[in-house]
Amino acid sequence: MGYIPKSRIKNMNSKVGKTEKMGRGMFAMRDIKKDEVIEECEIITFSPDDRILIDKTCFYNYYFGWCDGKGAIALGNGSLYNHSYSPNTRYDKNFDKGIISFIAIKDISADDEITVNYNGDPSNQEKIWFDAQ
Repeated sequence: MGYIPKSRIKNMNSKVGKTEKMGRGMFAMRDIKKDEVIEECEIITFSPDDRILIDKTCFYNYYFGWCDGKGAIALGNGSLYNHSYSPNTRYDKNFDKGIISFIAIKDISADDEITVNYNGDPSNQEKIWFDAQ
């Protein structure tokens, strides 16, 4: 197992919990301030050809689009943040470092669900691939 710098370990901010509609999701373990990094996730990329195969599996709902048509699985809890059209968090992809960062876009209270807009832009209201609120 490779070394992960302490600066990338942010998992004391959030935990997996049950949601009413989506099964499970990520919840704040403490109050989180706007612009605070909640989690930085290493990623595993896969080719565009593999992406076509993965699109036919349950993993279709858990990966991120990456550069050059690749896909990326976020390690840590990165693939467990639920979608919202009114999210409290954004995600930033750093292609050079191979990480996805989850950053609060407003203050989040302890025990609140942490959500992102799957369209990438927190204000994007385009319909996503499943029925969402």
